[in-house]
Amino acid sequence: MTGGRLDVVGIGSMVVDRLHRAPRMLGADAKGILRDVDGAGPVRRAVGGVVLNHLGWAAALGLRTGIFGRQAPDENGAFLRAAMDRAGIARDIRLDGEASSFAEIFVDDVGDRAIYMAPGATTRTTPEQVRDHEDFIARATHLSTEVSQLPLASALEALRLARSHGAVTIVDLDVPPSDALATGLGDRETLDAVLAAADWLKPSKSAARELVPDAGDDPLAVARALRERFGCEAVVVTDGAAGCAVAATGFEGFVATHPVKAVDSTGAGDAFLGGLLAGRCGGLDWLDAAGLANACGAACVERLGAFPEDPVAVRRRVFELYDGPRPSLEAAASQEEVSAGGEEALALLDVSLTELAALRARLGAADFDTAIALLREARERGGRLHVTGVGKPEHLAHYAASLFSSTGTPASFLHATEAVHGSAGQLVAGDVVIAISNSGNTEEMKRAVEVARAMGTRVIGVTGGAQSWLATHADLWLDAGVTQEGGPLGLAPRASAAAELLVLAALSAGLERDLGLSRAEYHRRHPAGNLGRLSGDASD
Repeated sequence: MTGGRLDVVGIGSMVVDRLHRAPRMLGADAKGILRDVDGAGPVRRAVGGVVLNHLGWAAALGLRTGIFGRQAPDENGAFLRAAMDRAGIARDIRLDGEASSFAEIFVDDVGDRAIYMAPGATTRTTPEQVRDHEDFIARATHLSTEVSQLPLASALEALRLARSHGAVTIVDLDVPPSDALATGLGDRETLDAVLAAADWLKPSKSAARELVPDAGDDPLAVARALRERFGCEAVVVTDGAAGCAVAATGFEGFVATHPVKAVDSTGAGDAFLGGLLAGRCGGLDWLDAAGLANACGAACVERLGAFPEDPVAVRRRVFELYDGPRPSLEAAASQEEVSAGGEEALALLDVSLTELAALRARLGAADFDTAIALLREARERGGRLHVTGVGKPEHLAHYAASLFSSTGTPASFLHATEAVHGSAGQLVAGDVVIAISNSGNTEEMKRAVEVARAMGTRVIGVTGGAQSWLATHADLWLDAGVTQEGGPLGLAPRASAAAELLVLAALSAGLERDLGLSRAEYHRRHPAGNLGRLSGDASD
């Protein structure tokens, strides 16, 4: 395989994470009820895996990254490869495995988690198969691997090949050695050889203490003892929310992390390693690289899931938390920011499609049948339809009133603010008002609904706030909720506006069918333009 130079390539865990929310971790023989995961129901599929995660974080900070290994030509593998491509991670993946890896992850209310892994093709990768990727390995200045899912003999072969091509080698000791050996990854002699082949060794504190029990509980003492035992250039021991200890050439010390509210601790160590790689590849000393790594770990636990699906937002948050010198990747990172507009635009489409798919899964025909019946009853009694909203929903209300009118249900726009200054006079008893509000708690919208009620109308709320004022004060409400808006700040109504628009459009389609609107009747309402030509031709 040909291609340009890469800052780091990795082999090891690349996993589809199936995320679940639970109120607490359960013991044996216990039962519990799963909660919805960000509106996606009881399970949300996400990108994960020790190696893929840290390469994703390194890529988000500006490194040129790549991954290699085995997958299967199955749905999980395709999902992971699509994520690699979105993140700009080069790949040399052979699709000759019997199954791609997945994991069931349960996260509780305090951010703790339990992970059950089905490693698939990764655990069946042989040293001979690793050698198939030597050309890809030769492109990298750094190689990373892990002690978690990849057989130890295969990890050792990857490290050997990397060193033969002059690359710096990194090993992430992700599980206690006893667990690695118990799951059949290899024997103790090969494990020791893997750790000794690492220029940089990054274990968690619990895994490290098992290797050097006499070092005590102090993470810096543990890091020193590991460095002495295995002869590594650097050992960085992560200690959860406290920070990390570094024993390296030219620096020894403990680097405290940033206090943040933890939502999900899954992948914090992976994000940490991605930041460490970016820092060191970008010319930072060990102290500042550890600080950048801590910031990545902190940014990771603030959100659900381990892989940085929104690299621009992740990068921004990391550098809000990190106050040290920037790595010399800054020129590349600046270029990334300059050229990120197109990626941000596509990311917004991805967010919106995900949110709309989740909304479609929640909505049923009965939701619309009830609204159609209410409007049918009002129409039969001579009632009229009005549509109102405040802010961006005001523009949607104009659109909806026009759409309803053109498809057989005459409708008028009601200005929410002016409703309490006389415009409520367009309402009469028996009319129906559709009120649009993402939060369902906008003060101007509340006043408009109250005055509409006083005029004897019925109200349909279109809102994302199931427990909002609008949802609880409307005769009925249609769900248009989203969990994220998309865009750089995630604030402007984008996904929510799309959800509201399509819910209103869906209601108009249902009403059109209920009315039995013919093409000729549509043409009488819309005789001009291309639609007029098409409907006129069809009605002849």
